[in-house]
Amino acid sequence: MDSVALLHSNHRSTVDALRSAETGAAVQVLCIVGFAFLTALGAQFQIYVWEVPFTLQTLAVYGSGLFLGWRNGLLAQVLYLLVGLFLPVYAGGQMGPAILFYGVTAGYLFGFPLSAAVAGLVSRKWNGLLGSVLSLMAASVTLFACGVIWLHFAAEHTTWFESIDKGWLRFIPVDFAKVLLVGLIYSGTRTFSRKKADR
Repeated sequence: MDSVALLHSNHRSTVDALRSAETGAAVQVLCIVGFAFLTALGAQFQIYVWEVPFTLQTLAVYGSGLFLGWRNGLLAQVLYLLVGLFLPVYAGGQMGPAILFYGVTAGYLFGFPLSAAVAGLVSRKWNGLLGSVLSLMAASVTLFACGVIWLHFAAEHTTWFESIDKGWLRFIPVDFAKVLLVGLIYSGTRTFSRKKADR
């Protein structure tokens, strides 16, 4: 497998139809709601070590961008944020405007739609295995940049290094594992669906 194939595959698969604007409205809505639900589900698995918890949400955030494309991936995360204003779907069963607009992790929440959009946009050109991973790495940088900037002011850290350390550096190993996992699932699903369609 050459480097071009790793970065981009010209072979269409049934999974790619989820990203197409030609997909039926009902299917698009179902996918958007589905990924919003997965994001909410991932929020319930958390480990608090400091201000920012470890959760499984980013698996769904990254996945929404890859599988649904930038627009519907973004919409799935916006839907999740809106639902959280009225239902306890944020991390730890939290809810309400106070969490979304004033909580120390609000920057990460607002970063969800942007991160999904970046993953979807970059993967339009790079949809191979390596390309998917690179797309998600760009999405990860976007997410943590939003989170760290907000965390610095909300948590009143004395230095930027403290914010970067607590809000990003300590998450890198786990987040990279998530990036690899989602990239492998996406690439594997595309390959499997393409081979099945060719039979």
